[in-house]
Amino acid sequence: MQGERIIEVGSSVKRPAGVEVIDVGDRTLMPGLIDAHVHLFLHPGAEDLQTVQESVPQRTIMAVLAARDDLMAGFTAERDMGTEGAGSADTAVRDAINDGLVLGPRLRISGNAINILGGHEDAIGYNPAQRVLANADYANNAGELVAVMRQQFKEGADFTKIYETGPDKVRDGKLSTVYQYTEAELKAAVEEAARVGRHVAVHATGEPGALFAARAEVASIDHANQLGDETMRLMRERQIFAVPTFTIFEYFAEHAATPARAAHEHEMLDLKVQDFRKQVAAGVPMAVGSDVGPFPHGTQAREFVLMVKYGMSPLAVLQADLLNGAKLLGWERQIGALEVGYLADIVAVSGDPLQNISALGNVSFVMKGGVVYKK
Repeated sequence: MQGERIIEVGSSVKRPAGVEVIDVGDRTLMPGLIDAHVHLFLHPGAEDLQTVQESVPQRTIMAVLAARDDLMAGFTAERDMGTEGAGSADTAVRDAINDGLVLGPRLRISGNAINILGGHEDAIGYNPAQRVLANADYANNAGELVAVMRQQFKEGADFTKIYETGPDKVRDGKLSTVYQYTEAELKAAVEEAARVGRHVAVHATGEPGALFAARAEVASIDHANQLGDETMRLMRERQIFAVPTFTIFEYFAEHAATPARAAHEHEMLDLKVQDFRKQVAAGVPMAVGSDVGPFPHGTQAREFVLMVKYGMSPLAVLQADLLNGAKLLGWERQIGALEVGYLADIVAVSGDPLQNISALGNVSFVMKGGVVYKK
């Protein structure tokens, strides 16, 4: 490495006089991990209450600590999928990391996600007289979507996150979820993002919202619990990534407040697994994202294990993370491989992840941009 870039790769490389040599022994050296779906501004606990009870400055401090924990776990690049009511505070976190003031991964940030009135992340169930703020920015039509996006871009957002589906229900063994924006509205958002070189990612668990998103040519469909045949065909042809986020569904199932809620969450996970196997067979392109935040930061390597458990090979999961993740985050040919000219984002693990993917849960060496943070 020289500066932040890799300048030579091989079993034998030149060693100029005075160069520092780092010996990782028999550990497996590999590119830094990528998490394409994180929430730095969330932590374990009552998700809705923390956004009400904790100030934005307090949540920003927590986000800085979360970014540090993710980096130390080997995640050198991440996409923050919404501050959940903290507005553009993630701009400050990203910029502080970039300026070397605090530790953390390379970040792509969205600010708040965008939602309809009464939608998925609105403040529902509270006394209306208290005027509890939503965890997302309101936009109820195409014009409002564009206006909100322009404000978010002004405040530093790298991309736009839109909630495309609302509450999920299971009826007679089938997932049911309402859409929030029409295909035309999503298309307007995609075109506005493209105008300034950015993209749109959607939270979409099922149909018809996922199909609307695929037709609008979003960059990723996150969660993707249920995808119809036409949606999968479009995603394969247009290289729209599915980001399954199994870990959060497992976490909710195992930490439900009541037995009834646990049964619902387990049923949701079971249906998700069934559909995921269909998606893999259909050739839907995958990226790896955990939805970490409601469960502890730095523990999201569990996502790799679950994607293998539910139908992908370890090699396919690594390719989804490193190659597809780099492309989705807009750092294609910059990260995700140990090649000359790439950024020196490098981690080391004991064992061979191709034989045992759980090795990724024990990263013992972390370098980002040529700087060693853990060894």
